[in-house]
Amino acid sequence: MCEHLATVRTVTPSAKGCEECLKSGDIWVHLRLCRACGHVGCCDQSPNRHATAHFHATRHPVIEGYDPPEGWGWCYVDDIFIELPDQTPQLTPIPRYI
Repeated sequence: MCEHLATVRTVTPSAKGCEECLKSGDIWVHLRLCRACGHVGCCDQSPNRHATAHFHATRHPVIEGYDPPEGWGWCYVDDIFIELPDQTPQLTPIPRYI
């Protein structure tokens, strides 16, 4: 069991896509939602890997697969998939770029 599951919060997504990619005009493959603060970043298959960069900057350990909500979580610290207590609903459809 991942001890970081205790850091999971109910969050409001910060953007309708990868926050940094939307600002820079870049593209993403999949989105990840920080379950500590609501930051939306792109996955590691995306060119900029903003979700992982957010983890390195903040040490927020748990993300949720977010486009559409995929029902799984990932702990960066323990390097494992985890079951989340809930899923974060999308407020509006999120555009797909790749």
